[in-house]
Amino acid sequence: MKIIILGAGQVGGTLAENLAREANDITVVDTNVERLRDLGDRLDIRTIKGMASFPTILRQAGADDADMLVAVTNSDEVNMVACQVAYTLFHTPTRIARIRESVYLNRDELFSDQAIPVDVLISPEQLVTNHIKRLIEYPGAIQVIDFAEGKAQLVAVKAYYGGTLVGQQLQRIGEYLPKVDLRVVAIYRRDRPILPYGETIIEVDDIVFFIAAKHNIRAIISLLRRAESANRRIVIAGGGSIGERLAEAIETRYQVKIIEHSTTRCRELSEMLDTSIILQGSASDKDLLIEENIAEADIFLALTNDDEANIMSSLLAKQLGAKKVMTIVNNPAYVSLIQANTIDIAINPQLITIGSLLAHVRRGDIVSVHSLHQGVAEAIEAIAHGDTSSSKVVGRLVAHIALPPGATIGAIIRGDEVIIAHSDLLIESEDHLILLVMDKKYIRDVEKLFEVSLGFF
Repeated sequence: MKIIILGAGQVGGTLAENLAREANDITVVDTNVERLRDLGDRLDIRTIKGMASFPTILRQAGADDADMLVAVTNSDEVNMVACQVAYTLFHTPTRIARIRESVYLNRDELFSDQAIPVDVLISPEQLVTNHIKRLIEYPGAIQVIDFAEGKAQLVAVKAYYGGTLVGQQLQRIGEYLPKVDLRVVAIYRRDRPILPYGETIIEVDDIVFFIAAKHNIRAIISLLRRAESANRRIVIAGGGSIGERLAEAIETRYQVKIIEHSTTRCRELSEMLDTSIILQGSASDKDLLIEENIAEADIFLALTNDDEANIMSSLLAKQLGAKKVMTIVNNPAYVSLIQANTIDIAINPQLITIGSLLAHVRRGDIVSVHSLHQGVAEAIEAIAHGDTSSSKVVGRLVAHIALPPGATIGAIIRGDEVIIAHSDLLIESEDHLILLVMDKKYIRDVEKLFEVSLGFF
């Protein structure tokens, strides 16, 4: 696939890295020569220096015969104009734009072929907000992913000493939850993947990925950890776009405090939010944290744009008694370093955003893509089409589907029903399959399974 990526920042660079590994023809456009040089040295891609929305630059990048344009510059306006130019002058089939400002996102009539021709809108801030919101709702989880509009969820939990299943074989889960159907699809032990079997024993500090219907998730988490009370008190460091959106989404259910350095921004937050308490100051101010009873906080969230500030304030909050700390970290090199120590959950916005972008690049009918375990694995929701003669999955038992190494089918959604994918389950046309691929080099093999032969049409 020939893809033009506009913007060589963190999102554009990460996307280029993912797609270049999968034998796509990638061209990246940016005005920053150093970023382009860095990407060009590391990846087998073309780079073009210039303004992303200029017709001459887009033509130079190959827009005449590009399959897709992904506009992820730091400017919403440049992204929208670039999509307009690509549609009007070059008839680019698929146009994706990152739009950050909510004033644009809340106006659906803006985006159509008759207005601004953007096929897919990506809002990193909203994606990260939704990600954090799910983590708050499920104490003990370190990743929660929705499939089929939330009917099923894939959840990652770190097994703690004292958990009912720790030291037990997986096949014993049914003894503790006889009426709950679930599937453990992967285990990461000391950062190495393990394909789970019935005889596999869960050890302390294992990261266990399981899939189940949404209403069963809490009961399953409780088997892997000591009982945790529901979250009530939330402290947010940083009143930017993500902090504001998160507070707005959760303030009716939780006691929310926001610590924001800017006096002007504090006034704005006070006007926009209803019950959240706004505090002017630094989240690294020890006296302020003590004064605001940080030791009673169930979760401390560091959501500023400064990785170092986020890390330091989180370490301080944890030292002062916050039960759990979550931290936005843009530099992927920091993620594994800090999450292995005091900080409970490191959140990388790029990995969250990339998943949404990849869903539109994958071949076959791929509904959603999610990066797992710091990007080394993927969870995919794909729709099976066709019949036994035109499809490689329809009309076959799960046990007979030729999955690549390290890939597994966790569940299917058939209508409103979530069905855990045991080996004797027969796949039907229009089933939504949820797959976990532990080695991304096999992604193309998974995609081929869901490509219907031409004879079907």
